[in-house]
Amino acid sequence: MSVARQSVHGQWSSRLMFIIAATGAAVGLGNIWKFPYIMGQNGGGAFVLLYLLCILLIGIPVLMAEVMIGRRGRQSPGWSVRTLAFEAHAHKNWQLAGWMGLVGGFLILTFYSVIAGWAFAYVGKSIQGAFVEQDAAAISQLFGSFTTDFSSLLLWTTVVIGLTCAVVAKGVQQGLEKAVRVLMPALYILLIGLAVYAGFTGEFSQALRFMFYPDFSKITMSGVLIALGHAFFTLSLASGVMITYGAYMPSKVSIARTSMWIALADTSVALIAGMVIYPIVFAQGLDAGQGPGLIFVTLPIAFGAMPGGVVVGTLFFIMLVFAAFTSTIAMIESVVAWLIESKGMRRLQACLLSGVVLWLMSLLTIASFAGSSWAQVQFNFLGKDVNNLFEILDHLTSDIMLPLGGLTIAIFAGWIMRQQATAEELNTSPLTYTIWRFSIRWFTPIAILLVFLNLTGILSL
Repeated sequence: MSVARQSVHGQWSSRLMFIIAATGAAVGLGNIWKFPYIMGQNGGGAFVLLYLLCILLIGIPVLMAEVMIGRRGRQSPGWSVRTLAFEAHAHKNWQLAGWMGLVGGFLILTFYSVIAGWAFAYVGKSIQGAFVEQDAAAISQLFGSFTTDFSSLLLWTTVVIGLTCAVVAKGVQQGLEKAVRVLMPALYILLIGLAVYAGFTGEFSQALRFMFYPDFSKITMSGVLIALGHAFFTLSLASGVMITYGAYMPSKVSIARTSMWIALADTSVALIAGMVIYPIVFAQGLDAGQGPGLIFVTLPIAFGAMPGGVVVGTLFFIMLVFAAFTSTIAMIESVVAWLIESKGMRRLQACLLSGVVLWLMSLLTIASFAGSSWAQVQFNFLGKDVNNLFEILDHLTSDIMLPLGGLTIAIFAGWIMRQQATAEELNTSPLTYTIWRFSIRWFTPIAILLVFLNLTGILSL
């Protein structure tokens, strides 16, 4: 079976557009919402160092593998892996590695779109001055009231899904590319502008010490595994996204160099976000290790107390919206591409069907937050105690499907694909290829397996 050389969906207009689009797919709530608070909980600078090492040693090799599979297969994740399995005379069931990513990414989107709706809603709240001169109790009550209001969550989730489908329906160059061409530069401008503001008005020197002066006494095995897991997930690996975007990549573009640029851009967003958030948090005497409430509770307290807080807070949440939106359009594209290839649908039809199914499944998460009785459960699910349907979806995807998907992709690229095929597609220097091949065959699978065993409770380190 010959390998498909052109995607039926078109391709990115240039190497730069692929880098921008893939960076947009990787940059999301994980960079701006999750990374700062897990950094605060795990020792600041020591955690940052571990995270950077994990990006270099694990994230980039897997990213290269996924982009390579996508470009060589030129189809949606499952079909690309199936095509390359046939090329290597391997069993067709290896395609499950691709399908797992596609399904996992879509399931993540069912709750990611709800959280993205929070960012949209908080833009309006900030403009209205909802945080001005409010204490911690008032901000916490505002957040609690919003996230338990079924109708509000439904409204903002519908807005997110509707806008996402509207962009993706226009295709690769007219939809995805045009959106990220505007959103990603705007995100960086807002991010850098806020960092400059934080540098002049906040405790910038204290923030830099916290983030970049490693205290190795704070390193724990748990912190190492958290850094490894976050480095893996922040690049949108094993979710079908990078295989799909790789399928639209021009043939002569270097996979190794573009992967490095994507990882660098994605990591820079997370680090600059920390330089925005921590000076403001420290200036207001708030807790850097607050946890998941850092963005939606702790920062609004700071915005409400600082000069110009309405403007700064509004710009911050607009930036968060941009980050979330570039990820939602990437995650749904894999499913849309599969429907077009497998069911012969037109792009608009595929987007409408995907959007309706996504909207219906998002009700599981909305009902879980809103406290609906039918969404509440209490049992041990695959090694973790869960309380509602959202926690089931979160645990199933983040702790089970993505690590297993990443593990199978690494094994497939390193052990199943023909060495001639991987060398031909990567087309890099002998030294770079040797390093990549050793990592993807040995180091990466072992590291991902450790993360998986730790997250599922099978192995406690």
